[in-house]
Amino acid sequence: MPGAPQRVTCDCTPKPAARAFRLWSVSTILDWPENERPREKLLARGAGALSDAELLAIFLRTGIPGRSAVDLGRDLLRDHGSLRALASTGVERFCGTRGLGPAKWAQLQAALEIARRVLAEGLPSRHALSDPAATRRYLSAWLRDRDREVFAALFLDSQHRVIAAEELSLGTLDAASVYPREVVKRALAVRAAAVIFAHNHPSGVSEPSSADRLLTERLKQALALVDVRVLDHFVVGEGAPTSFAERGWL
Repeated sequence: MPGAPQRVTCDCTPKPAARAFRLWSVSTILDWPENERPREKLLARGAGALSDAELLAIFLRTGIPGRSAVDLGRDLLRDHGSLRALASTGVERFCGTRGLGPAKWAQLQAALEIARRVLAEGLPSRHALSDPAATRRYLSAWLRDRDREVFAALFLDSQHRVIAAEELSLGTLDAASVYPREVVKRALAVRAAAVIFAHNHPSGVSEPSSADRLLTERLKQALALVDVRVLDHFVVGEGAPTSFAERGWL
């Protein structure tokens, strides 16, 4: 009939290219071949076979819409530069990456503390000075990436086995207050026969300062009064910690 509305039909079936794009946009790690998924890859080949981003993906567990957990891991590495830099970042900067919040930052800090404690558990079972490389690795993992200066001690028994590893002072960016009387009290409390001191330089420079040397001498004299020997003092920065004993200063 003249003037009657014309019927309009529309083929709303997605075209192949559009359908492929839509599927790709919601793809997750579960869509990957099994031998490429980080968790399965770790179980089959060990953690050493994974890239930094893949290790982070297992830690993160899930991604966000449009970004897999591996993508988020790559984002973190890009934003922070390295795993080490990521490990020492503050909560605000960490949460600046889309999809990450305080809960994930707290999980990361817990994982790092577990790693530090695993390293610490290995020290009491061995002679603290028979494996100086292990001692240096532990001190570096413990103190190197702290954003404030920390003064710490390894209290040893008469066989030079570690009784306790403790932080004695937490300072500002460039200084920590250490009182010889308090150090002596702590050494007596744990019945230490010897002690190894360590502190970090947040600047990354591990060269001891004149103040470091003066403090070490004061501690050595105070502890000598109660028959506790100072075996070494390490300054932790970039690279290997600097040893006072190796410099001939003890």
